[in-house]
Amino acid sequence: MMSRFITPRLITPGRIVAAGAIVSLIGYGVRADFGLFQEPMLETRGWSRETFALALAIQNLMWGLGQPFAGAIADRYGGGRVLAGGALLYAAGIALGAVVEGSFALHLTLGVMTGLGLSGASMFIVLGAFGRLLPPERRAWASGVATAAGSLGQFLFAPIGQGFIAAWGWPVALMLLAAAALPIIPVAFALRSHREPAATPQAPQSLGAALREASTHKSYWLLIAGFFVCGFHLAFIQVHMPAYIAGYGLSPAVGAWAIGFVGLFNTIGAYAAGVLAGRRSKKNLLSAIYLGRAAVIAIFVLTPVSVPSVLAFSAAMGLLWLSTVPPTSGLVALMFGPRYMSMLFGLVFFSHQIGAFIGVWLGGWAYDAYGSYSLVWWISVGLGIASAALHWPIAERPARAALQVA
Repeated sequence: MMSRFITPRLITPGRIVAAGAIVSLIGYGVRADFGLFQEPMLETRGWSRETFALALAIQNLMWGLGQPFAGAIADRYGGGRVLAGGALLYAAGIALGAVVEGSFALHLTLGVMTGLGLSGASMFIVLGAFGRLLPPERRAWASGVATAAGSLGQFLFAPIGQGFIAAWGWPVALMLLAAAALPIIPVAFALRSHREPAATPQAPQSLGAALREASTHKSYWLLIAGFFVCGFHLAFIQVHMPAYIAGYGLSPAVGAWAIGFVGLFNTIGAYAAGVLAGRRSKKNLLSAIYLGRAAVIAIFVLTPVSVPSVLAFSAAMGLLWLSTVPPTSGLVALMFGPRYMSMLFGLVFFSHQIGAFIGVWLGGWAYDAYGSYSLVWWISVGLGIASAALHWPIAERPARAALQVA
């Protein structure tokens, strides 16, 4: 009923961008808190660290599996319905995770349900909506705004989530985070498709033709491989950083502020990446970001752990955190146009989530096996260098033009 009162005349470009920013802020902000629950949940339930890590690894994998399908539905019917439905499932999975006691139930709720909910209530559905609803010259900027908003959500929700845990315990804190996800539903109506995307020089394509074109495009596969590394980095650090810090005797509050600092500084990095992606080479920007990550992680591992070193690492990593999203989504739109943007970017994001699954699970396994995260930190350095190399040869032009040149 609400959507009947929201007419296309009321949905201006500014309100579209604002709605997308709010969705990103809430969706990513809530998700950023999950790593804070590792220590208290393990203490209460008696699970191993790998059991908790596997739940969040499954969450990342299901998010990635569901993203292309959610994107295809959004491409066909608009992002508003997908965002609203995803928010409901997202909130339900978090709320049920507060009451489960067995490991299988944990994997089903915080893993499967929450992950599938995220695939519908994610920033990537927002980016697809921007591709359909905004003029081309505003898409990279809008992508940077939405990505920066997601990081601001991480900054805001990390200390709030830790405060909830300290004040009322982790079960109540999870319930409150579930409730915090529900405002996505009314905001999502501003992102429903009310007009077709602007005409492009390319002939109309079917979904199957778009998939076939993407599957034969070398640069698309390089982009997919590079984004795997982004997922590995982000998920490992977000889930295991609080526990890593606690292992050196620092308080849980420092872990919360570390995650918050990543979000705060990424508001700068993500916005800057959105601006630069609209003006400079997107593939070169991505190579620089991944090489920068490798250097920052290596310096952190080689430096004694202290409050200043943790916050300095978080700030530096924050500048490079989600700054990969505007140039990556921009390359997908450049290669294939906006028509199937949500679905094709969803496939790239699936690779990201495979990396996230491995990063989260491997962190838990490595700690249980060796009592240390050192192995995974150094793998992260090597992957950053590899991803920088993978992005360098990408052909930064429309796919059909690239195929004609080839």
